[in-house]
Amino acid sequence: QVQLVESGGGLVQPGGSLRLSCVASGSTGPMYTMGWYRQGPGKMRQFVASITSWGVTAYGDTVRGRFSISADNAKMTVYLQMNSLKPEDTAVYFCKYSRRGEYWGQGTQVTVSS
Repeated sequence: QVQLVESGGGLVQPGGSLRLSCVASGSTGPMYTMGWYRQGPGKMRQFVASITSWGVTAYGDTVRGRFSISADNAKMTVYLQMNSLKPEDTAVYFCKYSRRGEYWGQGTQVTVSS
């Protein structure tokens, strides 16, 4: 089993920035993929960004150029730097770990509002 704990969510004004963190623990190992997904009110869960343990990144179309994902393999932590936030970025953000199965965190709320 893998446990994921997200942090860093909160309330921010449009145009502002937030950095989310996700720490993985338990039966982790090399050659993994970690990513972020989000689910806004009344919407389907949406892919945001992902990173592999060897550094390959991918981004959803709606966040490319504004969000940046990075990872610290030694700390088993993935970060999501979110800049130029918009009200439509409001959602619960979930961390996912993929390696011999998929594991999800509980989510952290991000609200973009003036």
